[in-house]
This record gives sequence, C-alpha cells and structure tokens, in this order.
Amino acid sequence: MSVVEQPTATLHFPPLQPPKRYLFGPGPTMVDPRVYAALSKPIVGHLDAYFIQVMGDVQQLVKMVYGTTDGSALVISGTGSAGMEAAITNFVEPAAKFAVFANGYFSDRLTEMAKRHGANIARFEKSWGEVYSDDEARDFIRREKPQVVAFVHAETSTGALQKGDAICKAAHEVGALVIGDCVTSLGGVPVNFDETGIDVAYSCTQKGLSCPPGLSPMAISERAMKWLGARTTSPRSWYLDLKLIHDYSTVSHRYHHTAPISMFYALREALMVIVEEGIENRWERHRRANRSFVGGVEALGLKMHVPPEHRIANLSTVRVPPGVDEAKVRKHLLDGPGIEIAGGFGPLAGKVFRIGIMGPLATEENVQFFLREFKKALNAQGYEA
Repeated sequence: MSVVEQPTATLHFPPLQPPKRYLFGPGPTMVDPRVYAALSKPIVGHLDAYFIQVMGDVQQLVKMVYGTTDGSALVISGTGSAGMEAAITNFVEPAAKFAVFANGYFSDRLTEMAKRHGANIARFEKSWGEVYSDDEARDFIRREKPQVVAFVHAETSTGALQKGDAICKAAHEVGALVIGDCVTSLGGVPVNFDETGIDVAYSCTQKGLSCPPGLSPMAISERAMKWLGARTTSPRSWYLDLKLIHDYSTVSHRYHHTAPISMFYALREALMVIVEEGIENRWERHRRANRSFVGGVEALGLKMHVPPEHRIANLSTVRVPPGVDEAKVRKHLLDGPGIEIAGGFGPLAGKVFRIGIMGPLATEENVQFFLREFKKALNAQGYEA
C-alpha cells in the first residue's frame, strides 16, 4: 500500500483586510453599520420559529417599500437576476407571447431568459437611454396582444426611468400580466406598485436598499397570485418555483431550501433603517442629492446622458467629454481616494460614467466630496473644467 505524503509546507493566507472604498457606482452600495452588525448575529435553523418570524417581518417591510398592500411579497434566495428569472419562469409559459420594452442591457437579459423558457418574443426597440411615451406603449401592446409584458423601471445601464402607468393599463386591457424590473429603483425612488398596476416586480438588496447582495425581494399582485395558482403546468425551474417558495415562507413553512439566514437578518435591518428614516423622506433625500450632483456635474462643463424628466434620482449617467479616457478617470478615482464608479457597456461603452448617489452616500457632504475628487481625476486626464 502506498503512503500519500503530506505536504511539508502549510498554505498561508493573510487575514481579510478589504480596502476602504466609497461605492459611488451602480451597485453594490455602501452598507449601514447596523446592517453589518445584523450579519454578525448568531444564526438559527431555516425552519426555526425565530427565522420564520424574521421572514414574515421582511415580507411586510418589502411590501412597504414597494408601495403595495395587495398580493404577496416574497424574497428569493439569490441576487436580482434570480428574481428576474423567477418572474420569467413562473409567469411566462412556453409559446406565450412576451412583449418587451427594449431600451437597455437588462431588457435584453429579460429577452434572453424568456427565449430560454420557450416564449414567443415581441420587442419594441429604442436606443439606450430613451424611454417610451404613453401612446407608444399603448399602441405596441394593443397591436401585439401579448400574454405577458415586461419593462425595466430604472435601467441601470442607461440611467433612464420608465413610467409604467400606461404600460400596465394597456396590458390589463388585453388581459396581460406586467413584469417590472425594479432592481435599481426600489428604496431610492418610488415604485408605487399598486398605483402603477404592476403585477410582478423584482429587485435586489445591494442598490437602493443599501444591503449586501444576495437576496431578491419580489412583490406579486393578487391578480398574479390567482394566475399562478391556476397554472396547470410546472415552471421549468424547481428552485425558483414561486408556489413552493410561497408555501415555505408564508403558508406551511415546509422545507424548500436552506435560506441564507444571515442575509435575511441584514435585509430586515436595512429595511428598518428605511422605516425609521421614513420612505418618503428617503426618496426626497435622494432627489436633493441628485439635484446637487447634477448641478455640480454641469458646473464642470459635463453633460448628462438622459433628459431631466427621465432621470433616475439615485443613478446617473454622465457623458465622457471628448478626448478623455473614462477607464483612466475611474482608475484615478479608485487608486487615489478609493472611489468606485462604473463605465458604460454595450452601445454606451466608453461614452458614459455610471455614478450612484444612493443610500448613506446620498448627502450634500458626500456629493461635494465626490465632485471634488471627480474634478481632480478629470483634470489628470487633461480635461479643463
């Protein structure tokens, strides 16, 4: 019998010491110290009565930030893309007509997921950064007569905010369900789920909610829950089957999967921070910070990519001035003061900076700090403000 020799050298790794960063990008965002403290609390079992109560608390708080008293709130154990796929796999049956308002990266991701689930796709194409008028939305939906309609409320890739009222009204007229991508908007700008008429919305934890990534809060209207209950075929994804998740988290609490207990603690605390500030106060704080940010950017001679009436308050796209290498500006910010922002991608690659002013950073002091450092980084690349 041969003897396996043990390695003589022991692997050595340094202790975790993440660099200090100011997360002014589109996400993840800065996290409140209370949320970090919640992550350190002792875990219990995923079927423990205490954890079931935490899940119930989170569901109530999620309904509050979405602006809904109707239907159900569920939290998917996965990032925002898991919430997106849960919406698709549960509400878009094979061969169903799926209408997409396509004006950015995440409407393209919705399209790709629906294709993989066998949907019949109808896309209304616009340039990245543009939005749809009420008349355009109505005409498209009445012409296509889909079973499901999807739009991105706050498009992370472009900084454009799409109103959903006309989309939802026209969709309901033809008997369609409406899926709304609220990944960037939830917690930073009003979603108004009930008032708008959205049927299925999903988001993430690491943007407007100022929590680490890992969960996807969803809101589902009573109308959509009835549709789901009447569905006779099983969705293609067992893990993202909302009937099973709803039963586990809300009804029988029978085992479905091992939920990430610590992340539920963190989300509960992040939502409590929002409750204590007041959701409307939070929206107004983000609006004030955005006005200050845009004013400072324009004072530097820079231009915004999206017109004022269609901008997202907590995520902005600033056009890169001619002759400036945006990657070098971002590197200067990261290597110097430790500020992280993002560049554009797709058709906007190299053309815009994507800058998030959200959560704890949405204050006048932080906006002015960012603008000072942004100006230095631009000047280092030869731009004269």
